[in-house]
This record gives sequence, structure tokens and C-alpha cells, in this order.
Amino acid sequence: MSASQKVIVVTGASQGIGAEVVKAFRKLDYRVVATARSIKPSEDPNILTVAGDIADPETARRVISEAVARFGRIDTLVNNAGIFVAKPFTSYTAEDYAAVMGVNLNGFFYITQLAIAEMEKQSSGHVVSITTTLADHAIDGVPSVLASLTKGGLNAATRSLAIEYAKRGIRANAVAPGIIKSPMHPAQTHAALGALHPMGHMGEMSDIVNAIVYLDSAPFVTGEILHVDGGQSAGH
Repeated sequence: MSASQKVIVVTGASQGIGAEVVKAFRKLDYRVVATARSIKPSEDPNILTVAGDIADPETARRVISEAVARFGRIDTLVNNAGIFVAKPFTSYTAEDYAAVMGVNLNGFFYITQLAIAEMEKQSSGHVVSITTTLADHAIDGVPSVLASLTKGGLNAATRSLAIEYAKRGIRANAVAPGIIKSPMHPAQTHAALGALHPMGHMGEMSDIVNAIVYLDSAPFVTGEILHVDGGQSAGH
């Protein structure tokens, strides 16, 4: 195992985009720390899995401490875990609010704080957060206040982190997807969801993965909110 191999931490890594990010970065010879509530152990010695709820600060502590114990460093954190609850604003319950805030904001805060503390030790690192284009361009018929409240907050936090750590070798960026074909969306909904994009179709998980890979390989890019949304944020 080479000490020069980079180490990436991926949240929400058991399925969908997170699982695809794990695969992509292993192909790039990164060592991967993958976390999710129900993630299974991996037979790949270069993949460390840590099961737990990212909204719980203890999960963040375990992920980062086990990552450093196993691989010795953290180069990249991908904050992929997220919850989307589409309800009219007045229909949200206290439980909805707590769940979305817990994963989308608290989960980001706990693990990002610990990851950056490790990155500071080597004066290099990169944080990528997955947000949503709905934070910039709301869509009639897609109620998204809690998504906009939390993911819009992550966009703002991304810019703040980028500036705070710019001279310390640590970058922060975000990918703001449109609606992506993933296990979250049944096949029978794809036509209607695709029509919400100016390009007329949904995105693929590979579109998001490719954006993350690009940002991780772009040392002069920081504070960027990269929209991968079929033109949604540009207009309709």
C-alpha cells in the first residue's frame, strides 16, 4: 500500500451516487472510506466501510478516526448523504424538519469539521458537497423549501470554507445536480421529471461522478458551485 495513494471519504456511500463515487475513485487508485447507515463490509482492502447515521456526531468521529488509523490521511471528503422531502411548506412536520436538518446540515458540519482538521495537518485537501440546483432555481410543482434551506446553506458554506482555507491548501467546492436517474426515482417517473429540464431529460449518476472527479483534479478551482442540471439553473 503506497503512502502516496490519496484517501477519499464518501458519505451516503451504500447506493446511488455515493456508491458510484466509491467505484470511480477506486478506479483512480484512491483508498476509500465509505459510510452510510446500512453499508456492508468490503472485501477490497483499499475500501474501509463505516456504518452509521451521519446526523450523529459519533458517526463522524468514528469515520474520521478509523480513516486515519487505517490509511493515515484524508485528502478528499465528499458530502453526498442527503434527504429530500417534497411536501407543501405547511405540511412539513417537526420530524421532517429534524430529519432533513440532521442529515443535510448537521451531518455536513460534524464530518467536515473533523476532516478539515486532518487536512490542515498536511496543508492540503478538498471538500466537495452535493447540493441541488433547486436552491438557485425553484420549480413550480416541486415543493422544496427544506432542500433549499439546507442545500442552499451548503452552497454558502462552501464559498465561506473556500475563502477561509484558500491560503492553507484546502479547497471547497459543490456540485448542484438537477434530477438524476438514481434509485430515488422510479422508472415510471423519468419522463415527467426529465421534462423539468431545458435539455428535456434527466441526468445520469455518471454526470455527477464526473463532475466530482473534475473538481478533485482541478487545483485552481475553489468556491465553485458546479451546476450539473441540464440547464435548469440558467432558465426555462
